[in-house]
Amino acid sequence: MSLSCELVIEAVEPTTLPVVGTHQRFPVRRIWCVGRNYAAHAREMGSDPTREPPFFFAKPTDAVLPVEAGSVGEMSYPPQTANLHHEVELVAAIGKAGADIAVEQALEHVWGYGIGLDMTRRDLQFALRDKGRPWELGKAFDQSAPIGPIHPVSAIGHPARASIWIDVDGQRRQHSDIDQMTWSVAEVIAHLSRYVALQPGDLIMTGTPEGVAAVVPGQTLSAGIDGLGTLQVHIAERGA
Repeated sequence: MSLSCELVIEAVEPTTLPVVGTHQRFPVRRIWCVGRNYAAHAREMGSDPTREPPFFFAKPTDAVLPVEAGSVGEMSYPPQTANLHHEVELVAAIGKAGADIAVEQALEHVWGYGIGLDMTRRDLQFALRDKGRPWELGKAFDQSAPIGPIHPVSAIGHPARASIWIDVDGQRRQHSDIDQMTWSVAEVIAHLSRYVALQPGDLIMTGTPEGVAAVVPGQTLSAGIDGLGTLQVHIAERGA
């Protein structure tokens, strides 16, 4: 028996992402991110690229900056950093709940895919990491996850090979193929689901290839994955 209740503060509007080619929206529940899922990126971060189990960190829904198809997202340069880095990633949108998911069934839980940016206050991340402290403040800040429209699996299937890249003011910074991921999307889902029960609305950012670098206010980022179009984000002045 449920009891009616009165909220003591106004409830926050749900965070949603556009679904390409429709007026529908994908509601966001949680954002899970995979660290160092491309060997070349692991090396450039000073880590051993051997195939160890994947590790994860999370971003809050406040981190999501939805970017509509054909538009340019506006991201304010965040406070408390002088070294903001871009990381382009394939995003898997979960549409079916599950725990302890087998690799063979993992892709059945994916509703769609999109392009995302894991924006990182690299100086904060490294300073916290070097002190043995959690580095959420380097990763989980407002607007740190610009994400473009979600493409339903029913329309595009499950991409296994696709070029992934990002240009900054027209200059190529990152370029690889999603088949270079150390752990595939299915393997990532299976591993994460051992620790948390995945739910519809969860997003999984699957890691970034090599070439991460700093951006400054005034620059425009153009990220792309074959079959998923492009995601454009302009870096505005701090607090703009």
